[in-house]
Amino acid sequence: QVHLVESGGGLVQAGDSLRLSCAASGRSFSAYVMGWLRQAPGKEREFVGVISWSGGSTYYADSVKGRFTISRDNAKNTVDLQMNSLKPEDTAVYYCAACAGRFGRSCLPAYWGQGTQVTVSS
Repeated sequence: QVHLVESGGGLVQAGDSLRLSCAASGRSFSAYVMGWLRQAPGKEREFVGVISWSGGSTYYADSVKGRFTISRDNAKNTVDLQMNSLKPEDTAVYYCAACAGRFGRSCLPAYWGQGTQVTVSS
């Protein structure tokens, strides 16, 4: 069991930066590929990015590539999402997830956080 709690969301203007954090508790955090997903109003949940067990590899959705960066600290059981050059279309609830399976180009969540709201005004 892994318990995930996101923080750091808020209201920002287009072009601003925001850093989300996810604190994990439970067993074997470092054994999980970790991911971030988001859900905008009226839309399905979508993949944002994923980071490998060691943190040495990352993969991002095309919509955020070059603007968002995922990092993790296995000693602190945290995974962060640095978001730069934010756009109004980035507005969504952002979820941290422990992904089932191996590192790849998606994340099938085994565990979810409760989400944190990010709103980007134009």
